[in-house]
Amino acid sequence: YWEKHSFHVYDLFEINHIRTIYHMFISVLFLFIISTLAVDYIDQGRLVLEFDLLSYAFGKLHIVGLAWLLMFSYTLAVPYYALSLWGTLYHRSPVQGVLSVGAGLVLSALQAALLGVFPIYVVFHYQLPPASRFIIILEQIRFLMKSYSFIRENVPVILKHKTKEGEGPRFPTFSSYLYFLFAPTLIYRESYPRNPHIRWNYVGVMFAKILGCLFYGYFILVRLCIPVFMNDSNKPFSTRTLVLALFHATLPGMLLLLLAFFAFLHCWLNAFAEMLRFADRMFYKDWWNSTSFANYYRTWNVVVHDWLYYYGYRDFLWLSRRKFRTAAMLSVFVVSALVHEYVFTLGFGFFYPVMFCLFAFFGVAFNFTLNDNRKSPVWNIMMWTCLFIGQGVMVCLYCQEWYAQIHCPRTGVVPRYNTAVPRTTL
Repeated sequence: YWEKHSFHVYDLFEINHIRTIYHMFISVLFLFIISTLAVDYIDQGRLVLEFDLLSYAFGKLHIVGLAWLLMFSYTLAVPYYALSLWGTLYHRSPVQGVLSVGAGLVLSALQAALLGVFPIYVVFHYQLPPASRFIIILEQIRFLMKSYSFIRENVPVILKHKTKEGEGPRFPTFSSYLYFLFAPTLIYRESYPRNPHIRWNYVGVMFAKILGCLFYGYFILVRLCIPVFMNDSNKPFSTRTLVLALFHATLPGMLLLLLAFFAFLHCWLNAFAEMLRFADRMFYKDWWNSTSFANYYRTWNVVVHDWLYYYGYRDFLWLSRRKFRTAAMLSVFVVSALVHEYVFTLGFGFFYPVMFCLFAFFGVAFNFTLNDNRKSPVWNIMMWTCLFIGQGVMVCLYCQEWYAQIHCPRTGVVPRYNTAVPRTTL
């Protein structure tokens, strides 16, 4: 596993050509700030930047913190001690099958309650704003994937253990599991390659860049998205309006995708890797050079891809005795599409399966048609064109539905966001 991930991608941004592109994005951010100040001064006679959209989106963070602490405490204690208790009793029990099934059912019920129902309850009961919702739901999924990996990697070891007299099975240490919960990987190992020291200045720079990405996203929404869709929501729906809105959303959609990639897969994961001295930094590969969507899916997010490959694709092949490779691949796509749609549905507060359709239908079709046999640079242009269109579709349709939820509520239902949404989103 580690030999495959030896290249340190955080060195990529030290290359002059890549740094020049990075500097271009920073200059665009400065232009956004200047244009926002100029428009506010012309329209309202003031030179004050108001970040009311950010304060709204990240509202009720104290509730998010308490919910996260409960989910983390449960994930830290219950799966670990449940595995230890089951492993201690397994080789001594005359009814090993009954014990295993019972332990599995109890743990599954606890997982469903604390990492399944509880986060959803918090999101809806406290009516959390969008960014706070995404934090809760993404952490819910991360804890589920981490605990599953921990159980999945250790149960076979305990089952294969041959008990000697007076000697029980060897369990993973609590410190290794605690480290794993914070490490930027979803594959559990007892130990990982470690760097000799922590570069705290590097950590500070990474978190500063994440903050910069948040403000960058704010200006994209305020300058490129909200003015367009706020006005469109007051016009009668037509094909012309939809097409124009789609092309208006293409550029901001792609910028938001690149920002999400840079802020999370590069800055956030590298910051935690540095603080934990985690040496493997292969969080992504050169997905921008892909000439096929098959390669793009493998290289865009290596952390999640590895989890899906080991625990989805390979386990499916093992259960089917390697007879249904296409079915195994399709099952991974369907699960991934469902999880993405689940995140968007709870994050935005409405069911609008744009993400599911793009992922489960177009994504699957592109995976098989634009496959690894495509080597010409033309296919890289095709991939980027499809990404631009796909991001435009998502931003366009989700923004239109957001305003529809505000301005066209269902009969007899009070609009959920009327009292909470800042003026910049109305």
